[in-house]
Amino acid sequence: MRATLPAMPRRHERRQPTRTMAMSSTINSLLRVAGLAGLLALAGCASGPAADPRDPLEPLNRSLYQFNVDVDRALLKPVANAYVEVTPAPLRTGVNNFFDNLRDGWSAVNGVLQLRPREATENGMRFVFNSTFGLAGVLDVASEMGLERTTLDFGMTLGRWGVPDGPYLMLPLLGPSTLRDTAALPVDGQGNAVGQIGHIPTRNGLRALSIVDQRAGLLRAGDMLQEAALDPYSFLRDSYLQRRHSQIGVTPPEERYDLE
Repeated sequence: MRATLPAMPRRHERRQPTRTMAMSSTINSLLRVAGLAGLLALAGCASGPAADPRDPLEPLNRSLYQFNVDVDRALLKPVANAYVEVTPAPLRTGVNNFFDNLRDGWSAVNGVLQLRPREATENGMRFVFNSTFGLAGVLDVASEMGLERTTLDFGMTLGRWGVPDGPYLMLPLLGPSTLRDTAALPVDGQGNAVGQIGHIPTRNGLRALSIVDQRAGLLRAGDMLQEAALDPYSFLRDSYLQRRHSQIGVTPPEERYDLE
């Protein structure tokens, strides 16, 4: 009988290029967003027409708004209050400056995409100066130099090039949005430098700190909203849409989004 030769070990397969994996992740995220939008549209069809033409999903959006309020009262607001109480003000300012600096870098990219040279240049210079002379953005030396910050994101870039808002959406945990801005979230996620950190505990820790920092900055505004507005949901919706139109620099006509 012939001796059977042992099977040769297989060579390790080559890993896919990092760029290809990133593109695949972005496409999958876009598909998930599209699926979410479809589910929201179906829910809106079942709930009937809404009073505001920009908000055909109002019954569902109001439910999600109440969910966000409940989560905020039970978790986010207490954590933000504790953060403010135990963290010295200069340290909180440094944390806020750090995350604002990261947003300046992405704003510079969107300034280029929107063909807004002044905003692109100022945000880019802010990012460079604060990242170097400002100790990775902890110190805001750019503001002392008179460089103005203009926060820009990819949803604004799409709006700048004529992509309509689409229906107003209230996203779980993320808050007010539109169909256009929701579709832009995966791209904004790719532009967030924190999301590119390979060390998972560090990345998750920075994300959690960013959420707490943002919520701490809204403590007074949130209390005023609940106390002053007769209908906090409608006030938040109208303020968000008005602010987005002002940021983009265009005032779209009143549109109705019938999903029946």
